Amino acid sequence: MSLQAPLRPGTTATGSIRSVDADRTAGGRGAGRRERANWPVTIVLVLCALSVLVPLYVTLTMAFKTTGQAVDGNAFSLPAPFSVDGFAQAWELTDFPRAFGISVLVAAITVAGTILLASFTAYAIARNWDRRLFRWSFFYLLAAMFLPFPVLALSQVKLTGLVGLDNPIGVAILHVMFQLSFSVLLFTAFLRSIPAELEESARIDGASTGQVFWRLVFPLLAPMSATVGIFAFLASWNDFVMPSLITSDPALQTLPVLQQMFQTQFSNNYNVSFASYLMAMAPAIIVYLITQRWVMAGVTQGAIK
Repeated sequence: MSLQAPLRPGTTATGSIRSVDADRTAGGRGAGRRERANWPVTIVLVLCALSVLVPLYVTLTMAFKTTGQAVDGNAFSLPAPFSVDGFAQAWELTDFPRAFGISVLVAAITVAGTILLASFTAYAIARNWDRRLFRWSFFYLLAAMFLPFPVLALSQVKLTGLVGLDNPIGVAILHVMFQLSFSVLLFTAFLRSIPAELEESARIDGASTGQVFWRLVFPLLAPMSATVGIFAFLASWNDFVMPSLITSDPALQTLPVLQQMFQTQFSNNYNVSFASYLMAMAPAIIVYLITQRWVMAGVTQGAIK
């Protein structure tokens, strides 16, 4: 006994086989279209990657060359032989350990202050969104994102000088203030994805608002806290304008400012210049490479409710 699929009215077995073949051919063509690479987007992405990788390659090759190779040689050629004299000279000229310690201090205060203040603010706004005061406070913080530091530079310089904060501590406080708007936006979006029923059950068990936040909500904010902390670290570590205007003592400047101050001493010693650039940006690159997965995870989770 053989089983045979019923034919549609008006069709024969041969016609049915041909229609199946046609459907398979059409399906194969559709799959080919879906798998075809989007070349314009690919070319743009490759160009964007090269715009970052080529300068980084030049920085690496120039930093490990001798002074003669850096002046007379090709910037794209590999150093032969490798030399670390540029790093030694840059270490002494910029007093790298002291400047590195100041930059780490400013970045650490910025990261910790941004995470704490932004999470407090976002929690209050997200859980009191129905109240006009909190809702308009959120809009006020969003509006502050469109005020860059150069617009407010003069007033900030005068205020920090009057209260005695024309030092790295004042720079760190200003970094926190200018990172607050964007960080509150990220935390608020993430908090809306956390069910309020979890907090209600904790309050039924007798937990206060502070206990609910520290024991329940704040641990759940770990992915977004990592994202906010990374953004705050990169913004603080790479900032040049704010420390150069706020800090009055040249001995307390951060790495980016010290590099500009000692640029005239580097003269034509390009290997020393590029060695100092590499030492300054190496911590930021290392931190980002290690934590980039948390950046993407935090942004993705915060964007989906």
